[in-house]
Amino acid sequence: MYKRLSAILFPVTALLLIGSLVWGYQENQEKNAILIKAENQYQRAFHDLSYHVDKLHSELGTTLALNAASTGSQRKGLVNVWRITSEAQNEINQLPLTLLPFNKTEEFLSRIAKFSYQTAIRDLTKQPLSDNEMKNLQELYKNSAEISKDLVEVQDKVISNRLRWMDVETALVSQKEPNDNTIIDGFKTVDKKVGEYPELDWGPSISSMYNKRSVKKLGGQPITTEDIKKKAAAFVGSKGAANIEVIENGKGTEWASYTANVQNKGKGESWSLDFTRNGGHLISYSYNREVGKKAVDANKARAQADKFLADKGYKGLTAVSFDEFDNEGNFTYVTKQGEVLIYPEKVTLRVALDNGEVTGMQASDYVYERENQNEAGKPKLTVQEARKFLNSQYKEKYQRLALIENEQSEKVLTYEFGGSVNGSQYRIYINADNGNEEIVEEIRAGKEEAIQS
Repeated sequence: MYKRLSAILFPVTALLLIGSLVWGYQENQEKNAILIKAENQYQRAFHDLSYHVDKLHSELGTTLALNAASTGSQRKGLVNVWRITSEAQNEINQLPLTLLPFNKTEEFLSRIAKFSYQTAIRDLTKQPLSDNEMKNLQELYKNSAEISKDLVEVQDKVISNRLRWMDVETALVSQKEPNDNTIIDGFKTVDKKVGEYPELDWGPSISSMYNKRSVKKLGGQPITTEDIKKKAAAFVGSKGAANIEVIENGKGTEWASYTANVQNKGKGESWSLDFTRNGGHLISYSYNREVGKKAVDANKARAQADKFLADKGYKGLTAVSFDEFDNEGNFTYVTKQGEVLIYPEKVTLRVALDNGEVTGMQASDYVYERENQNEAGKPKLTVQEARKFLNSQYKEKYQRLALIENEQSEKVLTYEFGGSVNGSQYRIYINADNGNEEIVEEIRAGKEEAIQS
């Protein structure tokens, strides 16, 4: 009996063993194939990065060598600098450097990209490169040569020693600090050198993009946690005032703030509110609850949103856009100064479309921009003169004055024209002083109807 049983089980066991070995081998092969593919992608991105930084240095030199009157060639050179720098940034993002301090180099490349792009898109025949901008280009040319040299040294070591990027990723994820990892040490050296470069005068338009908002720039005195509790209770209403916890964020820094967590345990409700430390300005609000099926249209939701802002003391705001997603609507409101919309001063509201209740607010732009006291001024062009700069096929639906922030981070007064061309809806912002098309924005279907009432 046992012989018969073993005669049956032995081949079955052997088959199972062989099957498990085959399965394990296939799994190992697939894993190795994935690792090889990832390694190849990392190697390609790194070698492309080294190539593009060297190319950046060459293109900066070519641009500097041009005659000051060759504005067309200068623009072409600056566009190439922007394109190459953007490629280098993309390649850095493909490398496993998330846990490695390389932010100074990334910011350096980001500033070069924005500087070259914004300089290239302006009319260099009317506004040629200034002495300061030429000085910047010379400094960038010098710095890019040093970065390129350091990356080439790392590249040579990677090739000659057959170093693997997968080892870098493993070392970073495991939080180890190996002294003999050539790639990590090389990138740290590059970033340290970049951090020691003298700060360039990029001009107000570039610098403004990197100006971090500090509570020190806000008006008002620092307030206490007890003040925050009172403000949170007043905003939410007495129904949630029983249980409020206040957390201080960024203590001792320029970005200090408070978060108030409010709970009404009896009804299972909770709210979260963020306030600035200086002045106690509300910068965000969230009411956490489940949203039911849609039962309210955009116009009724806007009426509820208007009432919410009025009840909370936000005056002089008007809705300019609406988006709908997953039974919730998002309204963007901006300050209205006379007949001019002040777009930088914006508040975003999230409305539940089951009953029209406001469940969220983001007001950081409104709080910080109000401190700038944006003044719209007067347009030099009439609306009829501005209209001449539109596409002849553009079908205008409405127009209004708007203060916006353009691609150069400059605040400019414009005529906002809403309408359609080629079957799509657009907003076109025409500079009210010189007729330039500052921004062309496509409007998705259903977005415009909610605000043109």
